[in-house]
Amino acid sequence: QVQLVESGGGLVQPGGSLRLSCAASGFGSTFRTFAMGWYRQAPGKECEMVAIISSFGGGDTHYADSVKGRFTISRDDAKRSVFLQMTRLKPEDTAVYYCDRPSTNIQRRCNRTGLPNWGQGTQVTVSA
Repeated sequence: QVQLVESGGGLVQPGGSLRLSCAASGFGSTFRTFAMGWYRQAPGKECEMVAIISSFGGGDTHYADSVKGRFTISRDDAKRSVFLQMTRLKPEDTAVYYCDRPSTNIQRRCNRTGLPNWGQGTQVTVSA
């Protein structure tokens, strides 16, 4: 059974950095065949794509314009993990961050209803 659990969030001052991790289980040897992404949802706002990394080692990446140049997505297929290095954080980066396989149903990426064994995202708060 596939599970994704995020960690690494916290409270950080503007301009600071955080590294988020996503641990995947239940994929077996197929994890490397999936593209993976990070998504976020701020209070009162819709879920949005933050970054996507391609399968098989992640040679291709794609970022939302709002984080381009500040965030870096990476993966370790041997450890079945995905990471998001966030630098020069801004208050507008405050959100709950989720990792998941990319889908056209973006809103579902931030909704863990019906997935009790999955992580509930990791909170990132950027504030002075």
